[in-house]
Amino acid sequence: MMKKKVGIIGAGIGGLTAGALLTKKGYNVTIYEKESRIGGRAISLKGSSITLEEYNNLLSRFNMNIAFSEPDIKKIFDNKMLYGYTLDFGYHIIGGGIVSNFNNILNELDDHLDFVESYVGFIKENGYDFPFLSKLDKLKIAPNILNLLFASEKTLTDLDTVSITDTINKYGKGKMKLILEVFSRSISTLNNLDKISTGEMFRAQRNLYRSSKPLAYPKNGLSSMYYKLQDYIIKNGGKIELNTFVNEIVIKNGKVIGVKIGEKEFSFDIIISNILVQDLFKIADEKHFSKEYVKYMISLKGTGSLCAYYSLKRIPDYFIGKVFHFLERNIGVDGNDIVGMIDFMAASPDAGLSNKGEFLVQSYIICTPDEARNPLILKKLKEILDKNLEILISEYKKQLNWAIYPVIWHLDGVAKTIDNKKPDIITPIKNLYLVGDCVKAPGIGINCAINSAKIVTDMI
Repeated sequence: MMKKKVGIIGAGIGGLTAGALLTKKGYNVTIYEKESRIGGRAISLKGSSITLEEYNNLLSRFNMNIAFSEPDIKKIFDNKMLYGYTLDFGYHIIGGGIVSNFNNILNELDDHLDFVESYVGFIKENGYDFPFLSKLDKLKIAPNILNLLFASEKTLTDLDTVSITDTINKYGKGKMKLILEVFSRSISTLNNLDKISTGEMFRAQRNLYRSSKPLAYPKNGLSSMYYKLQDYIIKNGGKIELNTFVNEIVIKNGKVIGVKIGEKEFSFDIIISNILVQDLFKIADEKHFSKEYVKYMISLKGTGSLCAYYSLKRIPDYFIGKVFHFLERNIGVDGNDIVGMIDFMAASPDAGLSNKGEFLVQSYIICTPDEARNPLILKKLKEILDKNLEILISEYKKQLNWAIYPVIWHLDGVAKTIDNKKPDIITPIKNLYLVGDCVKAPGIGINCAINSAKIVTDMI
């Protein structure tokens, strides 16, 4: 019996996960990636492997640029200051720790990936709490938080149209209010509480508590994730074609029949797209879709952030391996208040991201895509990031080797909000499916991409 042929467009985490699972099921899988690297928006780069020109060009192709650096970014590259470091494109953290969605997938592939894990702390005006909640705090809020975390799917569906603002008005007292304000923002990568769905927030929150520690980062960087998937696909007969741009998804009588690459057509039984859904009609003729579907898809908005990577000569041992949130009020951004995170998991020697005896600190602060393009807002966000690191390490500037601040306006391809609902995995075209962080699947970011791929492969 002939194996069904599956063509996957885009070698991001969603496309690679779908490719690995379908290869395991016996499908004939080919993945097309227009870049020379796999990983999509979750790429991690070794500082010794890329020039400044290549770095800037690659960032621009993924809706990013370098907003600031210390010293000048040219000096950083000219003096080879990134040698020995591994940097991600934007800030990515994995919810669920060692019992992550990704390790669930690897378990199906008879494999496993090690993570550095952490609880979460909170940076205050003149200090910090670690962990975020004391034992007494947990006892006080336990009834309300447990009711929401372990609510039935029917209850969460009912809460999908209830904003976090409304939930705060009902439950928000003391530390419970702070939890709802901070975690809903960091989980959704949005600052405006009026737009964040209570149901979606608590689905994602449940995922964080499946492990002993809620947050994790893969040892040796995000590349360790996608190389695991790549190796499995190739070892088991699948193909990954790099530097290969798909010109067109070929559709006939409401059904996909293949793709065009240059002037050549390749036939497939199933096509899975892992590109930004807003870009779908650049390669799929919109005449095959209803006007309402096309208008809806291209109207969807992403999320943004300003990231920071700090290389430090020294940090206090206490901070190594820990993660801290912060909340700044009355900033004048969408939602007024703003949340970010400073991550010392990357500073752990186990993370394998920096030179021996030096420490990499990753951080980010949430903004909208429009705010990510505004130089005045970005300057304010940089100052907030630096200020919060300084609260933790008062003399960090004396220990600074370099700092790079990439800004991204497609951190998540589609923001999961009440009024910006992610599209279904199934499209109106027969045998054309969507995966990635742009589509309707549990979780945010990488978890959403992984879960969408799992749903597709179970469906097929």
